[in-house]
Amino acid sequence: MELSSTDARTRLRIYLNDHLAGAAGAVKLARRCQRNNRGTPLSAYLEKFVVEIDEDRQVVNGLLTRLGMPVDPAKQWLATFAEVAGRLKLNGQMVGYSDLSRLVELEGLSLGVAGKLSLWRSLQQLAATEAAVAALDLAALIERAEAQRDALEAHRLVAVKRALIEM
Repeated sequence: MELSSTDARTRLRIYLNDHLAGAAGAVKLARRCQRNNRGTPLSAYLEKFVVEIDEDRQVVNGLLTRLGMPVDPAKQWLATFAEVAGRLKLNGQMVGYSDLSRLVELEGLSLGVAGKLSLWRSLQQLAATEAAVAALDLAALIERAEAQRDALEAHRLVAVKRALIEM
């Protein structure tokens, strides 16, 4: 059965726009984290990660288009604002980047990947009734998100050691 309930379509549009906004914010955060960690293994990983999460953002944007649903510009703006506001957090230094900044950024990216993984798994449930969703390679998207989760966790643990353990 195709999505026909206005309520279900409205909820799906809101849900996808929430994830699209989150993805836009994640791309900005990952780029900033990469810049602040130039010349490190983390930066090398984030270079690839940024490309992947931007591709994932494009998947969600394309799905909205195929479903005939508009992108919510207000949510896109709020995602940009939230990412900029996130730079103002206290990090134990008056100015600049610290080991704590790196840890908090990696935790933010990890939360984003967990949300994206939930999105792909939720869409698997919808694929049986919605052709535009069924056309996505959700198994590959899930596999990539799981690999991202694992890689970010390895980098996060290094950041924990630098920020909270080493003196």
